Amino acid sequence: MDVSSLKILVVDDEAFVLKLTVRILAKLGLDDVVTASNGLVALDEIDNAALPFDVIICDLNMPEMDGIAFMRHAADKDVSAGMILLSGEDERMLETAKDLAAAHNLNILGVIPKPLKPDALSNLLNTFQPATAAKQSNWHQEGISETELINGMDSDQLLLVYQPKVSIATGEVTGVETLARWMHPERGLLGPGAFIPLAEQTGHIDALTCAIYKKAMQQAGDWLAQGITMKVSVNISVNSFTLPDFTDFLIETAQNEGMDLANVVLEVTETQVMDNALGILETLMRLRMKRFALSIDDFGTGNASMEQLKRIPFSELKIDRAFVYGAAQNAGARAILESSVTLAKSLKMDIVAEGAENREDWDLLASLGVHTVQGFYCAKPMKNEDLLAFLDTWTGPH
Repeated sequence: MDVSSLKILVVDDEAFVLKLTVRILAKLGLDDVVTASNGLVALDEIDNAALPFDVIICDLNMPEMDGIAFMRHAADKDVSAGMILLSGEDERMLETAKDLAAAHNLNILGVIPKPLKPDALSNLLNTFQPATAAKQSNWHQEGISETELINGMDSDQLLLVYQPKVSIATGEVTGVETLARWMHPERGLLGPGAFIPLAEQTGHIDALTCAIYKKAMQQAGDWLAQGITMKVSVNISVNSFTLPDFTDFLIETAQNEGMDLANVVLEVTETQVMDNALGILETLMRLRMKRFALSIDDFGTGNASMEQLKRIPFSELKIDRAFVYGAAQNAGARAILESSVTLAKSLKMDIVAEGAENREDWDLLASLGVHTVQGFYCAKPMKNEDLLAFLDTWTGPH
């Protein structure tokens, strides 16, 4: 989009920085700029503005109201402006502030260390999306009812989409992760937040897990009939593994569709609490002996990573996007990414990195020896018909 039309608010307690930022913005073609010396003044400017600001460039360390408190107040006011954080604090402080802004559901565009450089500011401004476009990209999370959940699990309301997983070595699509959505007859497509928490709270998560797995295997069977063979990953609620006959259900459902069990990946989220660790361990051992692949999902975000890896025969380690996206510039994320890769290699596990969104992410993962990439750089989650078209045209990353 043409950034010259953006309305900008610059918040910093240093007069020199304010003047410098205004001058840089002018050279970038932006002249609708308002300045504020701290967070309190900025909030007044927001309240009194005839039209909302498109972008707010905010320092962190300021008197009276610093940038951290300002972000909290901005979130309370539902400020939708793109937020750029500017500070002389160290890199880890900047990244923490960025995470805090995201936790407040602010439209965070990025962080820039002082002194401000024109190219860095220009690059972030070019990522700005108007509030309406940004909101359209977010899932409508208004929950469905328990009755809707029960009645819709075995219908077309439970919709599966698939995100390709790409081999770094060959550039080929080697598998997909199955992700659940809800096609509401009145509100349209809903994200997982609209029904998965409800299923967990009402005790229907096991039934939902089985319904998702069954649909995924049926789709995999259709792909096999079309000559398409690839690994299919399905997220399994960890406590579902204690259900009577669950192992037999997993085996029979996959085999009835002609699936090689080695091409079925059961993803278990690391952060989930095991109610019956011994029973789950027994089931997972049986599944590995049947040649199912077991993946520990969102690795690095839970509290018991090492213990889980020690006790459970996982064959795949899936590194969470928090340690993948932007790791080329974030020393902390890169350190965790590198240690996770080293650990997986020492345990002879397949390594999947999720959240790769640009060439820099891909190149870093390739240099570290990651096997498989999943992320927007390659493809977003898509419906079956879109996936088939994607497979026909995919020629590898570029």
